[in-house]
Amino acid sequence: MPELPEVEVVRRGLERWVSGRTVEAVEVLHPRAVRRHLAGGADFAARLRGLRFGTAMRRGKYLWIPLDEEASSMLGHLGMSGQLLVQPEDAADEKHLRVRIRFDDALGTELRFVDQRTFGGLSLHENTPDGLPDVIAHIARDPLDPAFDDAAFHVALRLRRTTVKRALLDQSLISGVGNIYADEALWRSRLHYERPTATMTRPMTGGLLGHVRDVMREALAQGGTSFDSLYVNVNGQSGYFDRSLDAYGREDEPCRRCGTPIRRRPWMNRSSYFCPRCQRPPRI
Repeated sequence: MPELPEVEVVRRGLERWVSGRTVEAVEVLHPRAVRRHLAGGADFAARLRGLRFGTAMRRGKYLWIPLDEEASSMLGHLGMSGQLLVQPEDAADEKHLRVRIRFDDALGTELRFVDQRTFGGLSLHENTPDGLPDVIAHIARDPLDPAFDDAAFHVALRLRRTTVKRALLDQSLISGVGNIYADEALWRSRLHYERPTATMTRPMTGGLLGHVRDVMREALAQGGTSFDSLYVNVNGQSGYFDRSLDAYGREDEPCRRCGTPIRRRPWMNRSSYFCPRCQRPPRI
């Protein structure tokens, strides 16, 4: 599933190629792509028509585009395989094209939502006073947000009474961190994924947040992480950060720090990758 760096790469593409354009027509080609818009596809298309897109925004893994002169936004979630592509109007339709948005200008491009597994989708929502779509008002700020409060995060982390990786994936505590970047940040921090959050000191939390930010910034610089053709930016290009991963996906390969083979363990219907020497399990 795309994580914060991948979604931010898409947001930047939308800001460049879509923001400021007025919608001329919308085609909903698959009802599941707008299932979170409870009024249905026809209403989604009718309400968008004639509105101008503002500057694309993001919180955690969620993207939204405010609608100018409206107190609402178009929210997008990429799910497992969603793609928001800016394509020439005469380009052949993608096999899994779900929604097409045409504009009333002469630029000759359109916005397409393509989703093979149809876990993602687009929807329209009213905005909160803070400018967020109301359905994601509970999502915490992400660690790259200038307003993210490190001290408050440490307090909340210790009070959560869970394990550190579960806390990193808790979107009400910190947003945008998924399985891949959690494993990478924990490897850099030399922390085992099952370490109890109650044992985290302020220096540990500060170091972990620093590594989370470093991993995300490095991934952003390389266009995100892509293990197959499902994640691409708005121009259809995949990211390259997977070539720089230190833990995730490297089972039985030597740890880049100590040479011990990286291990993989099942974890919450996913996998956790770690170095058994650098990231010793907590004592029970």
